[in-house]
Amino acid sequence: MGPEQSGQDDPLGDFLARFFGAGASGRQRRPDPRYYDFVRMMSEPARGLLSYAASDAAQHGKPDLATDHLLRAALTMEPTRSMVAQSGTDPDALAAEIDRQAGEGPPVQSIAVSPAAKRALIDAHEIARNRGASYIGPEHILLALAANRDSTAGHLLNTSLLDQQSPPGARPESGGGTAGGEPVFRQSSGTSGTPQLDQYGQDLTKAAREGRIDPVIGRDAEIEQTVEVLARRIKNNPVLIGEAGVGKTAVVEGLAQRIADGDVPDSLLGYRVVQVDFSGVVAGTRYRGDFEERLGGLIDEIRAHSDELVVFIDELHTVVGAGGGGEGGSSMDASNMLKPALARGELHVVGATTMEEHRRYIEKDAALARRFQPVLVAEPSPEDAVEILRGLRDRYEAHHQVRYTDEALVAAVELSDRYLTGRYLPDKAIDLLDQAGARVRLRNATRGSDVRALEREREQLRRDKDQAVAAEDYERARELRDRLTELERRLGPAEDESRSGDRITEVAVTDIADVVSRQTGIPVSNLTQEEKDRLLGLEEHLHQRVVGQDEAVSAVADAVLRSRSGLASADRPVGSFLFLGPTGVGKTELARALAEALFGSEDRMLRLDMSEYQERHTVSRLVGAPPGYVGHEEAGQLTETVRRNPYSLLLLDEIEKAHPDVFNLLLQVLDDGRLTDAQGRTVDFTNTVIVMTSNLGSEALTGRGRAPGFGGGDAEAAEEERRERVLRPLREQFRPEFLNRIDEIVIFRQLSSEQLWQVTDLMLDETRRRVHAQDVEIDFSPAAVEWLVEQGYQPEYGARPLRRTIQREVDNQLSRMLLSGDLAQHSHLRVDVQNGRLAFLPADA
Repeated sequence: MGPEQSGQDDPLGDFLARFFGAGASGRQRRPDPRYYDFVRMMSEPARGLLSYAASDAAQHGKPDLATDHLLRAALTMEPTRSMVAQSGTDPDALAAEIDRQAGEGPPVQSIAVSPAAKRALIDAHEIARNRGASYIGPEHILLALAANRDSTAGHLLNTSLLDQQSPPGARPESGGGTAGGEPVFRQSSGTSGTPQLDQYGQDLTKAAREGRIDPVIGRDAEIEQTVEVLARRIKNNPVLIGEAGVGKTAVVEGLAQRIADGDVPDSLLGYRVVQVDFSGVVAGTRYRGDFEERLGGLIDEIRAHSDELVVFIDELHTVVGAGGGGEGGSSMDASNMLKPALARGELHVVGATTMEEHRRYIEKDAALARRFQPVLVAEPSPEDAVEILRGLRDRYEAHHQVRYTDEALVAAVELSDRYLTGRYLPDKAIDLLDQAGARVRLRNATRGSDVRALEREREQLRRDKDQAVAAEDYERARELRDRLTELERRLGPAEDESRSGDRITEVAVTDIADVVSRQTGIPVSNLTQEEKDRLLGLEEHLHQRVVGQDEAVSAVADAVLRSRSGLASADRPVGSFLFLGPTGVGKTELARALAEALFGSEDRMLRLDMSEYQERHTVSRLVGAPPGYVGHEEAGQLTETVRRNPYSLLLLDEIEKAHPDVFNLLLQVLDDGRLTDAQGRTVDFTNTVIVMTSNLGSEALTGRGRAPGFGGGDAEAAEEERRERVLRPLREQFRPEFLNRIDEIVIFRQLSSEQLWQVTDLMLDETRRRVHAQDVEIDFSPAAVEWLVEQGYQPEYGARPLRRTIQREVDNQLSRMLLSGDLAQHSHLRVDVQNGRLAFLPADA
């Protein structure tokens, strides 16, 4: 029973229609664009082979139709059975081996197609087309199975099968017409009526009939709008305008597919869509008049066949100036030669260009612009992008011979939409899908190389054992035999897995996240781990790094949680903070800790010293010099830094020293999360944390009254008064609209002597780690820590004098001991206080 009989009585009809399109059941006029319509291209025997293979897989309890099922079905019919026999393989023995490996299982009701089987069917289509056949026959499927050596069938078949060549253009024996009654693809007769167009163009309609165009999904409105413009009497030339990667070329391919399927108005039936390569038209035109002659002949040829041609010019802006010899040249460029024919409606031209290039090149030439009707191609929504990936899944599964989980498709869209901000859907999601498939495929190929290495080792052991036996060295032969037995024990499962070429390797969410991580530098764990768990522990993580600033840490953590939970605007930075406080209290340290917690590394903190931007003319350094000024070609320090590292923490140190014009730039960043540089590029700040530091009002926090927490209500009033004294100079320095855009104004307190104890422990931990790298252990007594705190305690300067004290009293002495040899490897030191100084003693002293 062949698939052409599918319907109510054929349980495989739904399966064939589901995967291969609607050609099997004939229930729809046009195949669903999400599926590769193989059945339309198959002969009746090939359909029978496919139906037998699907039934065989279902009866043996296999949820996937694999290449061994296709091979088993091919061994039941001619001419494929004879082809196997002629290659030197016994068909019956091969069938028995397939049955032995397949095993048995309970029958299944629903089956899918393995990636390797998809690859075989696509290769069969290519083999049939290359041999000039009008359809895919069983022999083409068999040759495709033999060509794929990584599949189960490829391992079983004899490679000599590939040497069997049929005469080009000869009809295979399995035929009797095509699946749909008309040939699907034929050899070119070489008598085309448009020889010049064939030389410089590609027939997309022919490619669509041959199944060489990927399915086009979610662009019905744009395709219909393009058809409407083409149906006009004059100025029937649509131009598709959209950002790079949104699918402009796919709209034209969708039009070609509809024309090939006959799903267009009668006025476009039988048309050819030909993509013209203007670089090829210009190439080789060295002398004046060469280009005009070539392009004039091409236009005349298109005009003579205007009732059957739609010309597609990708990158339409390239026709402006093409062949004109540059500025000041006397030759006429392509756009001026096309204008008369376009105005009279003698040509059907579809153009495609980006918004920026349309504005820069097409709109400047009003005479050219008015001859084209714009069709806007917007970026698809994430939901539509997921549907596009589902439609392309079969092609990429067949190419990489892997299986994409539905979660991986969704992750490709979500992660690319969130982290690859400089590009557009669906192109960036498709790239993730393709690269993840290649990565997983190559990873499996590496496993196969490990098996081959074990096989070579086994052969060497066998030769060594035979030589030992021949030399009557039976002790060594026994040793080699034991090693050989152990190796074969390890090799058996590995060989079985390697032979199982149709094992389904899945591309999961972690594989997609790994590709994103390589492109952006964000740790994979930050993408795949439940972010809410990591964010809920953010405050605790920051407390481990920053001492004595509980209110500041809590304010920062709460602001980040609001942003990541979706309650804050998605069009603003992750967080924007203004850290106020005296020097040395942990403002920069908290910024480093936040960068490490959110982005995986302290290196993700980008620092700009705003004291370098005190003059008006230095403001241009942030976004780049305007056109006409020196340095216009150089990128801005702020915009370029964030454009190359969008997932980072931006630290603007000593913000109060910047020129007032700097704050005008920051208003847009803080409110809209974007900034345009002097090159016209929009830089995205929505994945950036912005931290500004200032010492304004710090005198109100140093040496004024007792620490809060004593005196009940009086303490609350004193705290409120102190906060007001800190914020008063802030309001005098910055405009209200600037302060109003900051998420949190965080006030850092002066550190007490008790808090400096904790800071000292953290600093000494760094010394312990560095000394441990030299294979030396060191301990500090409480007396030593207290001595360091006393020596470094300067309230007005915070913790920085303490770090200098540790460097002077501890690090310098350890350096001398290491260089002089007094401190050998595996030493264990104890630092204590003797006679009012630090003493470095052996731990057991």
